Formats: sequence, C-alpha cells, structure tokens
Amino acid sequence: MEEQSKNKISEEEKQLHGKRSRPKGGLITMPFIFANEICEKLAVVGFHANMISYLTTQLHLPLTKAANTLTNFGGTSSLTPLLGAFVADSFAGRFWTITFASIIYQIGMTLLTISAILPTLRPPPCTGEEVCVVADTAQLSVLYIALLLGALGSGGIRPCVVAFGADQFDESDPNQTTKTWNYFNWYLYYIYFSSYLYK
Repeated sequence: MEEQSKNKISEEEKQLHGKRSRPKGGLITMPFIFANEICEKLAVVGFHANMISYLTTQLHLPLTKAANTLTNFGGTSSLTPLLGAFVADSFAGRFWTITFASIIYQIGMTLLTISAILPTLRPPPCTGEEVCVVADTAQLSVLYIALLLGALGSGGIRPCVVAFGADQFDESDPNQTTKTWNYFNWYLYYIYFSSYLYK
C-alpha cells in the first residue's frame, strides 16, 4: 500500500513538472557540507574566545562596552536563523540561502580581519602611563558592520545546512535509508570536533 502511494506521488510529480526530479547528491556532497560547517564553527569559536581581549586591548573599549558588543553579537547571531529559515522556506530555497549566507559570512570575516590588520582601523597603541585613545565612530562602525555581516551569514547557514544535508539522501531508496542517520551522526561529530580543535 505504501509503495503504491509513493509511486502515485512520483507519477503526480512527473505530471506537474514534466520530468523526474534531479537525482540526490548523496555522499558526494557531504565533504562540502561538512567543510562549510567546520569553517563556520572554527570562525565563531575562534573569534569569540579572543574578541573580548581584542576589544579591550586593541580598540581600548571599556570592559562593559566590550562585553555588551560581544553579547549583542551573540544575541543577533541567535536570532538571525529565524530570518534565514524564513527566507529559505519562502523564497530562495536551502541551497541558495546557504550559498548567499556563506558569501555574506565570508565578507564579514574578511572585513573583521582587515579591521584588525590595518592600523587606520584601530586607535594608536598605548605607551606608558598615558590615557588610551578609544576607537572612534568610524573604526567602531567597520567593526559593527563586520559583526553584523557575520551574524546575518550565520543566520542563513545554521537553519539550513542540517536539513540540506539530509535532503541529499533519497528515503525511498532502500540503499540510502540508513545513510541519513549516518549523516546526522557525522554532522554532530564534526560540530563537536571543530569546537574541540580550537580549544
């Protein structure tokens, strides 16, 4: 009975779309999905651990403002997956949401790196007993734009990548029924492994 309903659905798909749907990517796509997730986790864990030190010693922000900046970034990064999921489900689809979010995320990380490298995007270093000059509005704007782009990119990646990976397996194929569970196991392994790598 269940087999007949699956055949009926696939026949309806053929009539609606005029052709069979594209074959699923399967295990071939997994290295790309895992690599994207590992890079995202390493970037987040890596700069979260060092950001408070960077904000206080390089940008000379007071500890409370530095902590608020990091907390605001974390909160924004936690809320943007709602936006990313809405965009993926309503407009763009998972693949294009992940693609554009990865590009936005990469731009944010690159801008953050540039702001840390270029001396003009940081206040001058403190010497001796003099009062440290706090980062000006333009320097902080570059930092905040970089953090916002990172949060937006993360919001497009996080809600989509797990489901997109599971979509690569055809559940109606008896040879692939256990591969979905293997994918989830490996996915969690890579998340924790990448977090462990930094520590």
